[in-house]
Amino acid sequence: MSGDIETKLRGPGAYTLARQTMDAMEAHQVWPTAVNFELWTHYVAAPDSALGQEIARLLSAGEAFTDTLADELAATYLPKAKLNDQIRDAGDALTKELDAVSRAIDTAQKSSEAYGQTLAGASRTLAQTEGVDLKAMVSTLIDATKRVQRENKALEKRLSESTSQVAKLREHLEQVRRDATTDGLTNLANRKAFDEELERACTDALEEGQNLTLAVIDIDHFKTFNDTWGHQTGDQVIRYVASVIGRVGAPPRFAARYGGEEFALIFPRETAAAAVAVLEEIREEVSSRMLKRRSTNDDLGAITVSAGLAELHRGESAHALMERADSALYVSKRSGRNRVTSAEAIASAA
Repeated sequence: MSGDIETKLRGPGAYTLARQTMDAMEAHQVWPTAVNFELWTHYVAAPDSALGQEIARLLSAGEAFTDTLADELAATYLPKAKLNDQIRDAGDALTKELDAVSRAIDTAQKSSEAYGQTLAGASRTLAQTEGVDLKAMVSTLIDATKRVQRENKALEKRLSESTSQVAKLREHLEQVRRDATTDGLTNLANRKAFDEELERACTDALEEGQNLTLAVIDIDHFKTFNDTWGHQTGDQVIRYVASVIGRVGAPPRFAARYGGEEFALIFPRETAAAAVAVLEEIREEVSSRMLKRRSTNDDLGAITVSAGLAELHRGESAHALMERADSALYVSKRSGRNRVTSAEAIASAA
């Protein structure tokens, strides 16, 4: 949650805010899950925020507040604050770890300096004094050597522990990054990650003079399916389609859930013709399977997907490429669905 809302939840009005949130959720028949509570706390406490306005818009449009919708809102509006907090925490831990290592090194340096001074003093004594008590001097040097050895062993142990701790922190930060860019329902990349990847891929393709194709895929008649069988079964269908797209869209391709029942697939260094063959493979595999409802084993029948794609033109922006792919998708929808349409083929025909 944002800092302001965190403050409110730890202040005198915290219980009032929590009750207002629960009342609002109950009034709209929203289950009080952890994600829903966090989203609706933003809506109640900060209705003018981007998240608050989006929830108000969805409610006005009569949208059902499903787990899928909650995941989408959380992926869009919440991860940044969570990511910043977790990175800050990991950064603080790393700073403490480095401070401890610095102190250990400083102690070892001082011990080594003291040892050097002891040796220098012994050397001067031997050079200037006759009848030196060699036994006492050797004993002194042995004690100094043992002290240095102990300090060095302690330093080695501390450095080994720190290396392990830094590796764990690095792994944690990588997991945080993955969580912030992954769609919770499908485990594909989320909208935020897709937008960033498309910009990067377009820039690279234009600089290197390479091909790049973008496809947009949509589940046909999904709203009717959702209304008939319920949102949980709808989520099951989304996960199934995502599994097919994710398998075919493995790296170097980039598969993402663009939103709701819509997906996107980036084809680096591939032409539209090559992408059409892949999309036909996806379309045929999805429609070939007769689905069953997990909870009741009812036959759900087959589902189909429509797709539109466009190949990057010289000097074209990522936004313009997305618009052309989206327009090709709408042609597939208007032409009867369960088909793949290429923006390049549309342009050639025109």
